[in-house]
Amino acid sequence: MAPAEESTKFEAYPMKSGDGPNSYAKNSTYQRGIVDIAKEILHKEIAERLDIEIFLSSNTFHIADLGCSVGPSTFFAVQNILEAVELKSQSQGLNSQISEFQVFFNDHTPNDFNMLFKSLPQNRRYYAAGVPGSFYGRLFPKASIHFFHASFCLHWLSRAPKEVSDKNSSAWNKGRIHYLNSREEVVEAYEAQHGEDMECFLHARAQEIVCGGLMLLIVPGLPHGASHSHTEAKGSHEVVGSCLMDMARKLVSEEKVDSFNVPIYYMSPQELEAAVERNGCFSIERMETLPHILPQGTASGAQLVTSHIRAAVERLIKQHFGDEILDELFDLCRKKFEEQPSMYESGMPVNFLAVLKRKAT
Repeated sequence: MAPAEESTKFEAYPMKSGDGPNSYAKNSTYQRGIVDIAKEILHKEIAERLDIEIFLSSNTFHIADLGCSVGPSTFFAVQNILEAVELKSQSQGLNSQISEFQVFFNDHTPNDFNMLFKSLPQNRRYYAAGVPGSFYGRLFPKASIHFFHASFCLHWLSRAPKEVSDKNSSAWNKGRIHYLNSREEVVEAYEAQHGEDMECFLHARAQEIVCGGLMLLIVPGLPHGASHSHTEAKGSHEVVGSCLMDMARKLVSEEKVDSFNVPIYYMSPQELEAAVERNGCFSIERMETLPHILPQGTASGAQLVTSHIRAAVERLIKQHFGDEILDELFDLCRKKFEEQPSMYESGMPVNFLAVLKRKAT
């Protein structure tokens, strides 16, 4: 399928643009913290798993960060990868083999690439390029990428399942905006959509990555054995949903809320393992759960969590409800988090890391 055809299949949910107080650039310390935690694992996996033949086949090492948003966490991730690859090259006595790095920053077309490019580190040691498009489709030529990085993006589906907004469907998700702790039919609709998306994701990456290349994924998900229908990982979606229902009594219609579903799915490690096995082109070299952290900053915990949620979903909510409700909605969310801090202290999804390696054809 041609890239132009693929681009029409997927919906776009970019993070809040710009560098204002509600922007993703100012409210992504949580993502940066997880990238920092993963640094040691990243270095170890590149040192032990990255095939030496890659260094002998090209003088330019190609890195792609999928779902990069606007920074700054993407720049820290890229720098970690670059340093690890250089150490691997030096340890093999191949200092002169890789002379240059090319980094591709990918996100949906509406992403604020202008902000991304303005924020590029001045002292970077790589050539930078933006690649617009959904990572559920093809983005690069065959066998052109040596290392893929995807952090905090694979929980976003290509779209919300259509049937959860259909009044005539058994999966109609009335009164809720997400599938967690919802009816089995709703969970199954989300599971099916996620299965299709992961099939597309792995199929595209298998064609784009070189044999022996690595892919590091950091995924917000559910722990081993957890049920999507009965889980403690309620957190932000339950709070936002309850606030929208509260507002349905005065600012928005209940019907409008019933037709809104967040296109986010928290897969489990078992689901990723099953998707990789079905694809057949990758081996899982490592998979582990990362430590739980909270957003860092000078504001209260409830305010920090609310700001991070707003940076991630404001444009999605604005697209469906308009911008008139945004300030009141997230003020309500902050108050609910203040009343029930356990909702963000222990009710958030876990983050797990997976390292995949492209098998030889």
